[in-house]
Amino acid sequence: MALHFILQHLDSPGSYARIPFVDFSSAFNTIVPVLLRDKLFQLNVPDSMCSWITDFLTDRRQFVRLGTHVSDLQHISTGSPQDCVLSPLLFSLYTNGCTSGHQSVKLLKFADDTTLIGLISDGDESAYRGTTITKELKWEQNIRSLTKKAQQRMYFLRQLKKLLLPVKMLVNFYTAIIESVLTSSITVWFAAATARDKAKLQRVIHSAEKVIGCSLPSLQELYFSRSRRRAAKIAADPSHPGNELFRSFPSGKRLRSIRTKTSRHKNSFFPTAVSLLNSAPLTPR
Repeated sequence: MALHFILQHLDSPGSYARIPFVDFSSAFNTIVPVLLRDKLFQLNVPDSMCSWITDFLTDRRQFVRLGTHVSDLQHISTGSPQDCVLSPLLFSLYTNGCTSGHQSVKLLKFADDTTLIGLISDGDESAYRGTTITKELKWEQNIRSLTKKAQQRMYFLRQLKKLLLPVKMLVNFYTAIIESVLTSSITVWFAAATARDKAKLQRVIHSAEKVIGCSLPSLQELYFSRSRRRAAKIAADPSHPGNELFRSFPSGKRLRSIRTKTSRHKNSFFPTAVSLLNSAPLTPR
């Protein structure tokens, strides 16, 4: 089905496709019966069937046998049995809300295997890059988009908090799902963004700190860490167009600073990156 969908698109000149394949780890174990029940209600599954499935997944008993040794009996109220014929169907219904929001993107799912097909025409990848800059070289529109996406994902963080997940897991979720949005192309726009716009993104971080109950890296700290990491890779890559800007002194211990005439240039990525590498040299990872 995926191949047929792609081949139809490739009939047009100058068109191509990008395809990431996603395989969820321990997918069936992530099903929360109460949330699945709500999803089944939304899909108009009969009440009796919803109750039966919820009861089937709740308070299951299991133990481990090794030779003549048997572990204590444990009661499980999350996930779906791995060998159960219903598990693939239940997980598919559980993730039914995961859909594509763009007409050129096709999402194909079978249980815990997902294929995302992005159809690109005439080399236009704007729907996939996601970074927006206006003709006035302003970043307000881009930051509004980032703020909206991050705030939407805060809902899921709050839901996980209600389920009493450990702080470490909440931080991992925040880093992967929310922080990744806040730092999208941050080395490009941070220096030119207004203090007001930066404050909007920082408020999202403060909200996450209150939900999780621990301190998180500030927006500026994230910018510095991403800049150091990116700069180290560019400095180690002779084929990169910006590599020549990272020139070392004869001693090899420090980089030559980039001369700037305006504060806007001074605060931009390359001068800042050189300064950061001089203050805390990193090796590429």
